[in-house]
Amino acid sequence: MIRSLYSAATGMEAQRLNIDVIANNLANVNTVGFKKSRADFQDLLYQTLRDPGAASAEGAQIPSGIQVGLGVKPVAVQKNFMQGDFMLTSNPLDLVIEGDGFFQVTQPDGTLAYTRSGAFKLDSEARVVNSDGYPMEPAITIPANTLTTTIGSDGQVTVLVAGSTTPTQIGQIELARFTNPGGLKAIGKNLFLPTGSSGEPTTGNPSTEGLGTVAQGFLEMSNVNVVEEMVNMIISQRAYEVTSKAVQASDEMLQTANNMKR
Repeated sequence: MIRSLYSAATGMEAQRLNIDVIANNLANVNTVGFKKSRADFQDLLYQTLRDPGAASAEGAQIPSGIQVGLGVKPVAVQKNFMQGDFMLTSNPLDLVIEGDGFFQVTQPDGTLAYTRSGAFKLDSEARVVNSDGYPMEPAITIPANTLTTTIGSDGQVTVLVAGSTTPTQIGQIELARFTNPGGLKAIGKNLFLPTGSSGEPTTGNPSTEGLGTVAQGFLEMSNVNVVEEMVNMIISQRAYEVTSKAVQASDEMLQTANNMKR
């Protein structure tokens, strides 16, 4: 009965973590470029009271044995990089990646971070930056007398400046891709950092080397499915509830044993 108490407790802790992950998904349902997460679990060690396949006293072979599980443990919270829906904004600096790839931005410490959020803006120096002021890499600066900015599907950035009738190319957007995007480290602010599990980034122009294309005037919304998350929340809540019933049942059995009289 003590064993069942601890096993049930691990189940409650696992479902608490599952709810944490679901709550974060739901909280970011409107976050541009957000990728939902999923908690993965494994069963714990087993206490073997009778080995399967062992020989009995009569020389026969025991077919199944007795193994009692000791609960569950979380082993991963995995990001799902499935493409999110696109939202039309008509803002010339709003970009989406159709397919594989990440935008690159330079952090204040000089290191590169990667994002699927294409909500770019201009800073005081007319550089293309994200919402936290981190400039796009390679850096792109829009001339002050620009009338229109056009970004092609291949990432070429051209502008039409006042007094000219011919567009001028001023930069080239490069994307990065990873062998295992699920191994990226999320650091918040819609940013990811490479790890040993993700592998080193491979960079290139959009539509080359397996990279996606760029579309101007759109944003990639969160890939969270609210209905799916609500169903998962109900399942997790019921699992937590029924596991707590196992704790209660074990407690009542211990109480019965304690109240036994000779």
